[in-house]
Amino acid sequence: MPTSTEKQTEVLIAEDEESFIEALELNLSREGFVVRIARDGMEALESFKSRPADIVLLDIMLPKMSGLDVCRQIRMFSGVPIIMLTAKSTEIDTVVGLEIGADDYVTKPFRIHELISRMRAVIRRSTQEQKDAERAQSPKSTGDEIKTTNENILQIGEITLDPDRHECIVRGSEVMLPRKEFELLEQLMLHAGKVVMREVLIERIWGFDYVGDTKTLDVHVKRLRSRIEEDPSNPHFITTIRGLGYKLELPKGSK
Repeated sequence: MPTSTEKQTEVLIAEDEESFIEALELNLSREGFVVRIARDGMEALESFKSRPADIVLLDIMLPKMSGLDVCRQIRMFSGVPIIMLTAKSTEIDTVVGLEIGADDYVTKPFRIHELISRMRAVIRRSTQEQKDAERAQSPKSTGDEIKTTNENILQIGEITLDPDRHECIVRGSEVMLPRKEFELLEQLMLHAGKVVMREVLIERIWGFDYVGDTKTLDVHVKRLRSRIEEDPSNPHFITTIRGLGYKLELPKGSK
């Protein structure tokens, strides 16, 4: 049964196939979501700008403006959870969708209960991340002046990571990392020199209740390598341990 919080959750559905619109509107309304419909990309973007929703279901193939372009535009000013809907199962759709900031993707035809589970999972993670960010920025209750600290800074070889400031320095230059890639690098640095299992990375970054495709992790590793490796095709920072996971290599001579 929907909770009072879920009843207030508003979802913007950008979809042009009436059969999917009817099914989504009916089932999501039953689950307590407030549903808004946009039948083309331009309408979806304008609708979101005029009244942001709590989550967006975004079909990739939309009239007037593609779902990918809508996602890019929304990500310029909002971190709202976005789930891409695609009739194609090719990896390129998945990769591009995640690269431009989508939180998850679902391939048509999909089971409505699986879609709802994914929606609730990304909403929970987004809500928790927002609370964590607000706590991190809140003044201390002691009334003392807030002082910065270097206690949380991670440094492995040529990489320096400051989680408090969301800053990454590689070979002396700042590298801008999206949230998930930053969290991935942080986990690998916390366990530098050790293999971090795929399941562990997925649970710590996407949550224990993540039900999406595990290729999401591989996509983010690929993107992270492209930003921090001198030769992403021959990585020496982040190595793949076949069948297990990934490892951040320690500099030679380190223990």
